[in-house]
Amino acid sequence: MRHLFYCGKISHLIDQTFKLGQGNRDILLYSFMLWEVDHTMGFWKEAFEAVKENDPAARYNFEIFLTYPGVKALAAHKVSHFLWRHHFKLLGRIHSQFWRFLTQIEIHPGAIIENGVFIDHGSGLVIGETAQVETGAKLYHGVTLGGTGKDTGKRHPTIRKGALVSAHAQLLGPIEVGENAKIGASAVVTKDVPSAVTVVGIPAKIVRVHGPATADRDKAKLERERHVSFYDHMGGI
Repeated sequence: MRHLFYCGKISHLIDQTFKLGQGNRDILLYSFMLWEVDHTMGFWKEAFEAVKENDPAARYNFEIFLTYPGVKALAAHKVSHFLWRHHFKLLGRIHSQFWRFLTQIEIHPGAIIENGVFIDHGSGLVIGETAQVETGAKLYHGVTLGGTGKDTGKRHPTIRKGALVSAHAQLLGPIEVGENAKIGASAVVTKDVPSAVTVVGIPAKIVRVHGPATADRDKAKLERERHVSFYDHMGGI
């Protein structure tokens, strides 16, 4: 029933917005149905597992489906992203803005988000057009994956597997947060973050290196490398 509901809504919006012929409209709807069958079950399974793994308050799937805005926003993004990739960009933006109103989570339809991402609470969270978020990443309310206004092309952060971005952290520019890295609450991150470290502060600095201590994983050495790479990226300013 959910598939039919979505397809009916999309069909109506396509007719009203683009005045497509019956043949082109049917091709889009058929593609959408195939995409839904292939992706929906995998998405929901991983979404429920991510919530149960990260939130002790979660009890059962139906409750998660009804009461977790992050899950709804990620599910809606699948539709928005499908429309964006198939060149119905205005329709994708309209759909994403509708769900922004319902969930208070703004995800640009161009963003690439893998299954198994966990968004907790979510209010005020913003994910930009060229952002990428890999499976197992955890994002909390008030987080911004935004741009600096100085870049073109790839303008937004990439969050690797298992990374945690705490509440109100601001990640700006085409930076990369490594696997299993942790970003402290309200941190402002404008440089790459290595894997398996914790960064906090404004600007964010490495305060802890996780795992066994080695010469290559020395905290001061990693921070120096971040500093150099940042100024190289910004043209040496």
